[in-house]
Amino acid sequence: MGAGPGEAISIDADSFAIDEGSFAGDLISATTSRPSPARFASCYADLAAAGATAIVSIHLSAELSGTVESALTAARTAPVPVEVIDSRSIAMGLGYPVLAAAHAAAAGASQEEVAAAARRSMRDTRTLFYVDTLDYLRRSGRIGTAASLFGSALMIKPLLHLTDGHIALLEKVRTSSRAIARLEDLAVQTAGERIVDVAVQHLAASSRAEALAERLHKRIPGLRGLRVVEVGAVIGVHVGPGMLGLTVTSANY
Repeated sequence: MGAGPGEAISIDADSFAIDEGSFAGDLISATTSRPSPARFASCYADLAAAGATAIVSIHLSAELSGTVESALTAARTAPVPVEVIDSRSIAMGLGYPVLAAAHAAAAGASQEEVAAAARRSMRDTRTLFYVDTLDYLRRSGRIGTAASLFGSALMIKPLLHLTDGHIALLEKVRTSSRAIARLEDLAVQTAGERIVDVAVQHLAASSRAEALAERLHKRIPGLRGLRVVEVGAVIGVHVGPGMLGLTVTSANY
């Protein structure tokens, strides 16, 4: 199993593209673009040359990006078998299935078993998030115009979730404090009595993320692991500063 190329950031005003890790600009003027099949082909060839006999290639939702399509194109001519998996999610909703797959691969699992571990994690993982404004999602086309206009008109603080690979409006809350409190309650409900791992994700909202993580630590009885991470520019372009996200997954590895 190996990691593949990620999306690139394009700066409209200057008409050039850079990789996500090199971006330090203004999210308002940025867009994203999928990696080319050639980049995946190069990555798969390098992994095969390094000794990989099979590859499980896991990516963000095909409903939100063309990354899966590029990976599938490259997989057809790869020198070793490649199984491409659409995670149907983003951020740690993608990250946890990748970690489950990596754990299985490290334990000597076959390609089929590694892919099964990723899909099992996908079924047991839920991602919810709060954004200060729907404008970034509307501008990038990741959420319907009607929902964004409704939120903007009434100054709604939206709670969103990933469903069938799409970003969808989950609930509408009047203030940011109520929205974050509701996000916390939903995470606790999602965890239930299971043994779970939780990721608190944010963009330029570290203090709110740390405070939320501290409350979740006290409220989720079966919490095995808790991490606080800041999302990268590829996600940031679509959600904007102030975003708080929660991903809850069964701790099954």
